Amino acid sequence: MSTTLKDAAASAHDASTAVAVTTPLANPVLALSSSNTNPNSSNGNGYYKGFVAGIFSGIAKLSVGHPFDTIKVRLQTSASAQFTGPIDCLLQTVRKEGVNGIYKGATPPLLGWMCMDSLMLGSLTLYRRLLNEHVFQPLRAKPSNPAIWLSDAEKKRLPPLGHAIAGMFAGWTVSFIAAPVEHVKARLQVQYQATKSQRLYAGPIDCTRQIFRAHGIAGLWHGLSATLLFRTQFFFWWGSYDLLTTYFKEHSALSTPAINFWAGGLSAQVFWLTTYPTDVIKQRIMTDSLAPGERKYARWVDAARAVGREQGWKGYWRGFAPCFLRAFPANAVALVAFEGVMRSLD
Repeated sequence: MSTTLKDAAASAHDASTAVAVTTPLANPVLALSSSNTNPNSSNGNGYYKGFVAGIFSGIAKLSVGHPFDTIKVRLQTSASAQFTGPIDCLLQTVRKEGVNGIYKGATPPLLGWMCMDSLMLGSLTLYRRLLNEHVFQPLRAKPSNPAIWLSDAEKKRLPPLGHAIAGMFAGWTVSFIAAPVEHVKARLQVQYQATKSQRLYAGPIDCTRQIFRAHGIAGLWHGLSATLLFRTQFFFWWGSYDLLTTYFKEHSALSTPAINFWAGGLSAQVFWLTTYPTDVIKQRIMTDSLAPGERKYARWVDAARAVGREQGWKGYWRGFAPCFLRAFPANAVALVAFEGVMRSLD
């Protein structure tokens, strides 16, 4: 009897450990626990640790991903004749502007991701808890619900649909910080002049100052609606992250960091496959003139139609290759960095 009790206790401890180590937190791939069986539990220092770890994950993500992002934005916003493809765009950029050219506009996302990851952590945790306590648990408690036959531990686990919805809500929340950051970044990335003296904006601070002085707060948040629509697709990101994490746990012998790496990278690619055309349209809007009389796209639908009219259906996927190639390493490395810092803080 004593041995049985010990075995049961050991099994419970192993299960608890499995839950604890598969808690990815944050932005497009700073995921929150996709397998947390007790959404009511929380670490009092979680927000603090998440913010600190988010700094390092943001640096890792920027270092790996920003050159891909610069090529993507330039392909999305340039005329078809300017670049024959991503390799040509990369070679022209490096040849004319040096290596610094592919890191143009890097400061806004680096600073912005510190705030965005912190907000993503807090909002995603909150939405998961609210959805589980007030939506999914009451539904599962009904005698007619098929989940009534699940084990108690499985009943408490937020289902993939819950993670997907929480991700969508968190995407909307972080959009209010992401919109001005991405707006400034996009305008800096499409400055093709090799020397600073020839550019309209000397840097992110100058760009922000000029936009605010000429167009006010509304100018900085130009493209917010497009950003909200784009980040609605976080639904697919966080839903697929949960499904992939569960699959790797049940069907592989991968370590927890390896699971986080593969699930994080693959779910990021799922996200871009489902949302890329909305990003193309968002970038068109964010690099459009802010002067009312010179603006090409008064509405989101105007930009969407313009892409199709000028470049056909391929225009909605222009620049997809560097974006897709970037998605896996940038987000997988960001998650590894995040988890490593979280473990060191523990």
